[in-house]
Amino acid sequence: MRPVSVWQWSLWGLLLCLLCSSCLGSPSPSTAPEKRAGSQGLRFRLAGFPRKPFEGRVEIQRAGEWGTICDDDFTLQAAHVLCRELGFTEATGWTHSAKYGPGTGRIWLDNLSCSGTERSVTECASRGWGNSDCTHDEDAGVICKDERLPGFSDSNVIEVEHHLQVEEVRLRPAVGRGRRPLPVTEGLVEVRVPDGWSQVCDKGWSAHNSHVVCGMLGFPSEKRVNVAFYRLLAQRQQHSFGLHGVACVGTEAHLSLCSLEFYRANDTTRCPGGAPAVVSCVPSPLYAASSGQKKQQSKPQGEARVRLKGGAHPGEGRVEVLKAGTWGTVCDRKWDLQAASVVCRELGFGSAREALSGARMGQGMGAIHLSEVRCSGQEPSLWKCPHRNITAEDCSHSQDAGVRCNLPYTGVETKIRLSGGRSRHEGRVEVQTGGPGSLRWGLICGDDWGTLEAMVACRQLGLGYANHGLQETWYWDSGNITEVVMSGVHCTGTELSLDQCAHHGTHVACKRTGSHFTAGVICSETASDLLLHSALVQETAYIEDRPLHMLYCAAEENCLASSARSANWPYGHRRLLRFSSQIHNLGRADFRPKAGRHSWVWHECHGHYHSMDIFTHYDILTPNGTKVAEGHKASFCLEDTECQEDVSKRYECANFGEQGITVGCWDLYRHDIDCQWIDITDVKPGNYILQVVINPNFEVAESDFTNNAMKCNCKYDGHRIWVHNCHIGDAFSEEANRRFERYPGQTSNQII
Repeated sequence: MRPVSVWQWSLWGLLLCLLCSSCLGSPSPSTAPEKRAGSQGLRFRLAGFPRKPFEGRVEIQRAGEWGTICDDDFTLQAAHVLCRELGFTEATGWTHSAKYGPGTGRIWLDNLSCSGTERSVTECASRGWGNSDCTHDEDAGVICKDERLPGFSDSNVIEVEHHLQVEEVRLRPAVGRGRRPLPVTEGLVEVRVPDGWSQVCDKGWSAHNSHVVCGMLGFPSEKRVNVAFYRLLAQRQQHSFGLHGVACVGTEAHLSLCSLEFYRANDTTRCPGGAPAVVSCVPSPLYAASSGQKKQQSKPQGEARVRLKGGAHPGEGRVEVLKAGTWGTVCDRKWDLQAASVVCRELGFGSAREALSGARMGQGMGAIHLSEVRCSGQEPSLWKCPHRNITAEDCSHSQDAGVRCNLPYTGVETKIRLSGGRSRHEGRVEVQTGGPGSLRWGLICGDDWGTLEAMVACRQLGLGYANHGLQETWYWDSGNITEVVMSGVHCTGTELSLDQCAHHGTHVACKRTGSHFTAGVICSETASDLLLHSALVQETAYIEDRPLHMLYCAAEENCLASSARSANWPYGHRRLLRFSSQIHNLGRADFRPKAGRHSWVWHECHGHYHSMDIFTHYDILTPNGTKVAEGHKASFCLEDTECQEDVSKRYECANFGEQGITVGCWDLYRHDIDCQWIDITDVKPGNYILQVVINPNFEVAESDFTNNAMKCNCKYDGHRIWVHNCHIGDAFSEEANRRFERYPGQTSNQII
């Protein structure tokens, strides 16, 4: 339908007045003409990928040319106006930084400012039509409520061009019967278009096309397939072709971005002499069915490595890269789907579903290694992409880049469910066991069920992190399910499903029987993430000989070595390794103690309530890992000591206040307060490892436990101590220990 201009409506209005005597009185306004006139003949549509029909990049046609809107100063109020222009009742959200992909053509509006009540976007303030200093990397999008305005013409709302009509892609196995293992890695390519699922003609089909399809399905790469076999098989089957002429470059993150040709409804002959396109994908070891889905993908060789942190689901998180032995983040300037897809494939996933900016997966800490990364999409590693090294003034951690990758469908979420909870995020855990024909649902024994096991259960359910892992669920009704089918579950926290965790197998053995003592979870999409400021430990470490008469409170809190019990109190002294401890919360939820206020313990000596039994461990280890001294916070008072500029303090220990650490804040325990030390009175001179572990018993859920441990080289000559080479992250892994042992000074230990 061609747009109707203002002057055309004026002529029709004049003609209507001449024919209608009611024009002599006060005319009653006509809603439709006013809308068209107010919109000045503009047309609106939603575009981009991947998206649903009620969301996308906003595009406006003006003077016969389609263009976009810049996200500068864009608000939800502007989204409300645009959603009504598109025929929806209101907006539920909006997006920035070209979430649905960059558009083309003009950027029609910039600095758009609406109150939300305007009848047309033309009534909103802006810099003027076509006046913009933005790029298409800043295109704005809207998410509208899936509810239509009555009487609105659909033809003028969402105009979907041919290259945007492919909504989903799947592989349908052409051979084999019975139960096939997931994920499906080979089969006929089928695409879902508005009319349903159809197949693709293989004429002109290339490896680039297969690469894009595999990426959408969560696989990092493709392999050659026996085309002759499938062509022979196709002769015996009926096919429904809906698509041909697929031409991908191979770097596209979605098939919709490739050049596509659709068959018309009146085409009588489709794919003459051809057959359905077949694709075979190569899964990473993490998802390979033959490996039992237990092996993690090996990291790329060499120093240039990449990892994801802070994501609630597999294949998503803040992008971190390793440079000169130090992990750092990536600035989101010019961050796009091509760069995000390189990261995803490098980590063994498919192409990127989303390229995230603005620290959507939480802020990192420390170095920012890369900025303005520009990938073509063909690079084997993010480090192979052109990029710019930056300084601290160029970018902040509020601009950390992240990704959400396409994952293979494994069906693990169908083998677990929750029951009895107040919402879908909590309940008693039920798992499906048995083989074909004998499947049954049952409960999990609550013995030793903890945070790590609950984290795996919530991940398998697709519900994010675990706030709590519960060993008793008597307050949740399990309905008809009373049989316990799994016991002895022990997870590392990284598994994709409970089946991958160690457990008793078919033999069930519970210390406490009955459905009241079965496992339960409370899940959350966000979690805290604690990180120790390692440089401060290194800078503030020193030795103090403290008189015993000043250590009565410390002895009461078990902050001294066991030999202090036999000391000649109050005479003598203890030798203490002291250092400051600054613990930051970099997650997306506040760190709160597991225990409620009713169970906090008042400590008379120090004059405050303790909310956790053990919050940190301090240990002195020999190079081979033998502990020679330890210190720990037997209990802890959690509060916000300082926060980032834009964050307000929420927790304070004084006067029985709420305890915790707010996102963006840190809790500082200075080197000169009680128990902020390790009693090294009995330690002989030599070379050691100083280890600090936060939340050692995983009592409170975090998005990442691998960064809770810090290790440093520690040289003690009997009078002075040197702490150096502190590092954080994966401190308990074998790879990190090997790297740590290569540090200088570890081979001349004098301990016998």
